[in-house]
Amino acid sequence: MIDLSTSIAGVKLKNPTILSSGILGTSPELIKRAFENNAGAATIKSIGPKLRDGNNNPSVINFGHGLLNAVGLPGPGYKNMDVEFNELSKIKDPVIWSIYGSKIEDFVNITKYIIKYKPKIIELNISCPNKENGMLFSQDKKSAANVTRSVKEVAEKTIIIPKLSPNVANISEIAYACEKAGADAINAINTVQGMVINIDAKKPVLYYKKGGMSGPAIRPIAVRCVYDIYENVKIPIIGTGGITNGRDAIEMIQAGASAVGIGSAVYYHGINVFGNIVNEIKEWMQENSYNSIKEIIGIAHE
Repeated sequence: MIDLSTSIAGVKLKNPTILSSGILGTSPELIKRAFENNAGAATIKSIGPKLRDGNNNPSVINFGHGLLNAVGLPGPGYKNMDVEFNELSKIKDPVIWSIYGSKIEDFVNITKYIIKYKPKIIELNISCPNKENGMLFSQDKKSAANVTRSVKEVAEKTIIIPKLSPNVANISEIAYACEKAGADAINAINTVQGMVINIDAKKPVLYYKKGGMSGPAIRPIAVRCVYDIYENVKIPIIGTGGITNGRDAIEMIQAGASAVGIGSAVYYHGINVFGNIVNEIKEWMQENSYNSIKEIIGIAHE
């Protein structure tokens, strides 16, 4: 019997696949669809402090090796989402509530508000355009630690997971600072900053000019980041970035991830991608005589 279950800071997942934030998780119904299609956990679209329209189109493009997006975190603001929150709270599978803000106070206030809905896990999106003193929270270990610590103080028993940016010199140093500040796990990585220019129009393709790159092109970066973080922290890691099949997922797990985030692969392969990846993981484990996911977490370090 192959045991595909894993856990993130005490929360058990039936398998290591997690729907990443921003893909499908725009409503409780879509979150439920992810679980119906065998996702081990699912992350909602990031909740912000106030109404935000997002960026003008074009805001997402397929550049041939992945996606480039500058959607701009659109949303109604946390005080206008009680209907959605109530529905999310009824889902028994592990739902990860993603939140963002432009200052620490935003993260704290949102956490205080949603805690009454008893979320199992809150993900701190500190690696999108959430800025403090002109930089992303996740680009400075002190800022990342301060956000984590401040949220932990009001989060009661809820698990807190900062999501880190690869656009830094030393991601493992930032992960370690978050761990010391009370983080229960780390999600790595968010998108890689990039740009595509239309040479005929002589202009950047995206309205916002630059954007976050995701998909297959960033997988080696994500694997390297997870590998480095695993060497420096003891808390679990969610490895996210460019995973489209079972072999990709196993690579990330061998680098040190206890679970894997699946985002752009839903765009490429549809909602069935979770079940397909799980089946491919199981087949590889059977072929290589492994009985549990736990046996292969971090084995590339041995």
